[in-house]
Amino acid sequence: MMQDPSSLEDRSETEIPSSLPLLPVRDIVVFPYMVLPLFVGRDVSIKAIESALANNRMIFLTTQKNQDTELPKPDELHSIGTVGIIMRMLKLPDERIKILVQGLAKARIIDYIQSEPFYTVNIETIVEAHVSPTQLEHEALMRTTKEALEQLVALGKVIMPDVITVIENLDEPGRLADIIVSNLGLKVESTQEVLEIDDPLIRLAHVGDILTKELEVMTMQQKIQAQAKGEMDKTQREYFLREQLKAIQKELGELDDRTEEASEFRARMKDANMPENVLKECEKQLKRLEKMHPDAAESGTVRTYLEWIVDLPWSHRSQDNLDIEAAAQVLHEDHYDLEKVKDRILEYLAVRKLKDKMKGPILCFVGPPGVGKTSLGKSIARALGREFIRISLGGTRDEAEIRGHRRTYVGALPGRIIQGLKQAGTNNPVFMLDEIDKVGMDFRGDPSAALLEVLDPEQNHAFTDHYLSLPFDLTDVMFITTANLTDPILSALRDRMEIIQIPGYSEEEKLGIANRYLIPRQYEEHGISTDHLRLTEPAVQHIISQYTREAGVRNLEREIANVMRKIARRVAEGQLTKVTVTPSNLNKYLGVPKFLPDEEQEIDEVGVVTGLAWTESGGDVLYIEASTTKGKGQLTLTGHLGDVMKESAQAALSYIRTQTKLLGINTETFTKNDIHIHVPAGAIPKDGPSAGITMATALASSLSNMPVRSEIAMTGEITLRGRVLPIGGLKEKILAAKRAKLTCVIIPKRNEKDLDDIPKHLLKGLEFVFVNSMDEVLKSALRQKPKTRTKSQTVNGKAPASQQKVTSSVGQRPTQRKKLISKKPVSRR
Repeated sequence: MMQDPSSLEDRSETEIPSSLPLLPVRDIVVFPYMVLPLFVGRDVSIKAIESALANNRMIFLTTQKNQDTELPKPDELHSIGTVGIIMRMLKLPDERIKILVQGLAKARIIDYIQSEPFYTVNIETIVEAHVSPTQLEHEALMRTTKEALEQLVALGKVIMPDVITVIENLDEPGRLADIIVSNLGLKVESTQEVLEIDDPLIRLAHVGDILTKELEVMTMQQKIQAQAKGEMDKTQREYFLREQLKAIQKELGELDDRTEEASEFRARMKDANMPENVLKECEKQLKRLEKMHPDAAESGTVRTYLEWIVDLPWSHRSQDNLDIEAAAQVLHEDHYDLEKVKDRILEYLAVRKLKDKMKGPILCFVGPPGVGKTSLGKSIARALGREFIRISLGGTRDEAEIRGHRRTYVGALPGRIIQGLKQAGTNNPVFMLDEIDKVGMDFRGDPSAALLEVLDPEQNHAFTDHYLSLPFDLTDVMFITTANLTDPILSALRDRMEIIQIPGYSEEEKLGIANRYLIPRQYEEHGISTDHLRLTEPAVQHIISQYTREAGVRNLEREIANVMRKIARRVAEGQLTKVTVTPSNLNKYLGVPKFLPDEEQEIDEVGVVTGLAWTESGGDVLYIEASTTKGKGQLTLTGHLGDVMKESAQAALSYIRTQTKLLGINTETFTKNDIHIHVPAGAIPKDGPSAGITMATALASSLSNMPVRSEIAMTGEITLRGRVLPIGGLKEKILAAKRAKLTCVIIPKRNEKDLDDIPKHLLKGLEFVFVNSMDEVLKSALRQKPKTRTKSQTVNGKAPASQQKVTSSVGQRPTQRKKLISKKPVSRR
């Protein structure tokens, strides 16, 4: 954009009409005598140009206030603009129009005549006051402005040479101000402010102020650039001098940075008291680092490797607290019951006290969720006075998580075992590997196999991490693993651990845990005390029996916290009366009971037998039903049973068919009747062999029409010869029988020894019948006792099961029996 004085005199004398079409422009302010191209794309603007071209080619140009508005309203347009004449017009391929406009005179909008299809406005031309060229103020102002512009150009402001030539020949202050401000590249608001000043001298003075500010900005910019260049030159100079200094120090044999780093590493290696082979490898890697250039890519890898080696606790260990009484007190403070685990830890301390060097035990706590396996590990560390490190293995699928990555990979790191030891800072921490039964495997390897070396006392004295490639002695580490089930654990890995079963808690034990640990902790966490709430013991028992059904105490703590929150809200609202929670008002805080207690069977029924089941949330009672109907001898099993349980039903039926004479059953019954066995709670998957004698008793009762004693519950696996094999989960099953108010429990003879592990108070009020054969079960369970076989009676040519010698090869210990694991939560029997 520029101005040509020679061609503008004629234009200034052109008569300007009082009404013209309006063309809104954005991003620019048009001044009189300015010639500039405009690209027009809005329909409204195109129609305004077409109207101007159809008449006198004149159009009123004004700048819109908001540059983003597509269709500005009258109040969004500046009232002062410039009348211009369209010199040329060109239609572009994208339907836009390019026009060349020359400004004629300033004008002010009086009013808007029309708004559709384009704005037409009445205007008033603004005539500038004449200024005499001989006035001193006029001459001084123009000289000052031109000099400021020259200084600005000298500092780097880009202005076209043709514009500079026009400015030098101008002697009118108004036109000088207009041409300068239109070529400075200012913001639209600042440029419009200059356009709206009518007095030429005032306008020129304002432009002079703008030039002064621009001079200051340009001066500061030049100063910043000079400083930046100076800093760059200084950096280059320092780099050159530093390189010279290194060369001089090398010649003089003085220390440089790399030598200082090497000296620091050697001091740390000495403090670490490493084994000889590790120290040798460190020295080798350190010499490599000294020979490398600091900017080499591999130097960072070697440096990180050395950092890991020198930071590991090769010889640093914590002192064990060998005070057995103090350790026992810590364990009793933190955990209720769990006497077996506590005794095992105290035994370890006793041996450790007598023998200084011994291998750390590798314990595996197996039990249902919420029984305190993880927190028990923390208590053991506190009792021993050792550091505690916990690693959750749930969902781990990458072998490198255990053994680390090789250093050839970018971003390689040691495995979580070495990382944990560095975090502990000692080589004998208590290391907990949580959820070891949840470890998976995929194309990246099998983490369970990688743990074999870690958890093998014969191998872990030289555990080698892939990243370190150096053996680390783990014999002093006390490894504790936790699992909910032992079956998913790799058999070779399970063999390396000492498995300690932690069964679920009885209601009495849960009550003791709640009173000693859970309730005080929730008082503290919710900011209330016994002055605000009294949770009675019957209410806690009610929560245990009717609001939770679990082996542990997690849900119990949640329900107690639920009560506490409601009381805390009342206290916060200012209701300071003390609340006593009893079984009668417990539903106000926890709602209706979630679980109803098992109802005892009131009468003896034919074909209905009470069985005992084990689930991950504790024991349960269920009634197995059997019935016969006219048919063709088909056996129907319902209740969402697993394969093992279906096979037990088939074995039970086969046994009953061999006992038709004893039970007084017509042999044609099996061919002319269909038999249906149903296990209630059909939506819950059930599996396991321990319901064998229960289903056999139900079949015997239904086929012989003899009722089953309602006060008896039973559990045990059956064979085709009628032998009763041992089962697992005895404690949970006995607790379920007590909850159902049963008085007699039939269990396998080989489970009699397991009663010694059950607290005596749980056995009160129960009569136990120990059986070796199905004959003994039927004699105890059926109201009308079956006929007694003579000595000559045999089963398939062999003596009755009750008369045969029980060999150890037939039934294994419950902990050694293979259990079927379902992917879904199952009810085990």
